[in-house]
Amino acid sequence: MNRRNQSGLAGIDWMVFSLYLSLIGVGWLMIYTVGHGDGYPQSRVDFIFETTVGKQTIFIGVSAVLLLFTIVIDWKFWRTFAYLIYGASILSLILVLIFGKNINGATSWFALPGGFTLQPSEFAKFATCLALAAYLSTYSSSLREFRSQITAILMMLVPMVLIFLQPDAGSAVVFLSFFIVLYREGMPSMPYLFALALGTVFILSLSFEPLSVILGLLLSSLFVLLFNIKRMPIYYWLALLVWGVLSIIAFRMEYEWYSIAANVLLALGLMLYHWNNRQQRISFLVSTALVLGSLQIFATNFAFNNILRPHHQDRINVWLNPEKCDPQGSLYNVLQSKMAIGSGGLMGKGFTNGTMTKLNYVPEQSTDFIFCTIGEEQGFVGSFAIVVLFLLLLLRIVTIAERQRSTFSRQYAYGVAGVLFIHFFINIGMTMNLIPTIGIPLPFISYGGSSLLGFTLMIGVLLKLDSHRYSV
Repeated sequence: MNRRNQSGLAGIDWMVFSLYLSLIGVGWLMIYTVGHGDGYPQSRVDFIFETTVGKQTIFIGVSAVLLLFTIVIDWKFWRTFAYLIYGASILSLILVLIFGKNINGATSWFALPGGFTLQPSEFAKFATCLALAAYLSTYSSSLREFRSQITAILMMLVPMVLIFLQPDAGSAVVFLSFFIVLYREGMPSMPYLFALALGTVFILSLSFEPLSVILGLLLSSLFVLLFNIKRMPIYYWLALLVWGVLSIIAFRMEYEWYSIAANVLLALGLMLYHWNNRQQRISFLVSTALVLGSLQIFATNFAFNNILRPHHQDRINVWLNPEKCDPQGSLYNVLQSKMAIGSGGLMGKGFTNGTMTKLNYVPEQSTDFIFCTIGEEQGFVGSFAIVVLFLLLLLRIVTIAERQRSTFSRQYAYGVAGVLFIHFFINIGMTMNLIPTIGIPLPFISYGGSSLLGFTLMIGVLLKLDSHRYSV
């Protein structure tokens, strides 16, 4: 068969399809073992409709039908109706705020018959992925232009804000993954560097005292200013090293303001030197960074102490300052999660033999913290295998993206990779307290119909577009 005419099942990327099935299979087994300790009802009807594993089985069946639908339907459908699908998802996010069901303090679900629920934010990720790819693939858009940058960012922000209002911060944060698509398609790197700097200062501001962070900012500025002096002798660097050590010693001896004032004066002197030597740009950038950084340090601490709600403060403290948290309160989930993963050792306790899983020590074991079950029962080997499966899937999707002739297909594939990566990274990271606990599912593995259907849509459309890569 001519490769250019391959379509449908003949052109499916079987590696992605196999990885998709493998992850769903692992997820079903882990959901089964989570509920195994509670015992299962004898009635088949009750088993299917009353247990998490029974409901997940239904979700998998519906996902199979949905996957078949995405493969059978014409591949041009997704680009033609991308904006309409996006508009429908925005409307659903508005309606769920009005008519949605409140679960655990968030109005994020539509109630369905039979005790089922539908979470529109999971489908909004797919819809935004489609719409963003459709917009960026038009001839009139160019991410080198400010207008196109703003339009693309607004397409991400609209669903993000609506989801924040539910409130569901975890699902909202996932939409930041689309910046990966924008970077691949030509977005200037300066906004990313600026965001990285803001994030670094934000984390340091909440981890250390404000004056300590300001001292670090000043010493970093001195390094940049000295680095830009042409033909600078080696003893300048030695002098900076000694100066930095003395500044830190003075700061630790409670001469904070003297240390900071001395470094400010030295920084001003070096800025004046650069200004007189026609290096005004360096002086301007460093002075601007110092002023904005110092303002952000105090603004971050003010917002944390006076604006954030106590439970939001607890989530950040659990991550950055666990010593300030109550082990029986806000720190409990993370402690139990890490203990469950660590108790698995190298090979794990065995399938359905997880004691912490059976005794429900870890909350949300079938959804947000399902990786703990994998760690306890399958150990390091099983956990590592799951990470490898996800990495293989991500690498394969990126490979698929780069071989596309259609700009729309390439951008859509990168969008799928970004969403999957953020979910994978955040979910596993939060179980080990590497990042804050914000509560998002592990793709294909966590219990939940909306999540499984949303990711199945993403994979199905990706496979369909890739199978027609020679038709463009």
